Amino acid sequence: MSSIGELLASAQLPDSDTALLDVELLLARVLGKSRSYLHTWPDKQLSAGQLEALNALLERRRQGEPIAYLLGRQGFWTLDLEVSPATLIPRADTERLVEVALELAPSSMARVLDLGTGTGAIALALASERPGWTVLGCDLQPEALALALENRQQTGLAAVDFVCSDWFSALQGQVFDLIVSNPPYIASDDPHLAQGDVRFEPASALVSGKDGLDAIRHIIASAPTYLAPDGWLLIEHGWQQGDTVRALLQTKGFTAVQSWQDLSGHPRVSGGQWHG
Repeated sequence: MSSIGELLASAQLPDSDTALLDVELLLARVLGKSRSYLHTWPDKQLSAGQLEALNALLERRRQGEPIAYLLGRQGFWTLDLEVSPATLIPRADTERLVEVALELAPSSMARVLDLGTGTGAIALALASERPGWTVLGCDLQPEALALALENRQQTGLAAVDFVCSDWFSALQGQVFDLIVSNPPYIASDDPHLAQGDVRFEPASALVSGKDGLDAIRHIIASAPTYLAPDGWLLIEHGWQQGDTVRALLQTKGFTAVQSWQDLSGHPRVSGGQWHG
């Protein structure tokens, strides 16, 4: 058997930029303890079963499997969400979409739609900040909806609804003050699809046609039917797609079209207002 201290000193994950943190997180998961426990009790011995479980997780991490999938959880906004390979892993850049939405729709009674909700991260984050909002998340994948519903239960944000819909297909007759989406926006031949975490994430949530813009085109073309007067559409996109997305919005007739930068200073969210 090995102690916590020995394992932290010897475990190696050569392909990870956060090797020690990864090992700490996986070890804490196996032990059912916090990371602070690891440093408080470095002489604690692992049982044979615990060591076997840890080694199995470390090997999966060495193969490149995302730490969030191994832990089954990921932090987003102020929430701790359950994740699985059925959905994208919520990312810090997407929090910018939440920030912009909160800035642009200050009404305490806004009706909000989250298209392609996945884990429910965006919908739940918005609802956590604006309890008076009516928030609906939709997704085509049953596994994603089940995960979003589980996250709704765990966060206690019962006012958020989730429905199965292929974009707007199940939403006829409904109108919203704000529509937000983090749709797939990667080109089908993008070499990054064979690298890093995205190798393990569902292609249906990543890839959208030859230039990555098929889903965004569909959302922009369809959204006006579902927007209330003066409603906003906000879309997350690739860092090189800002000019194109703004042009699509302007061509459709949106006003106040603009982009907002992500944590790296790249255009990451674009949107516009619909006056009908």
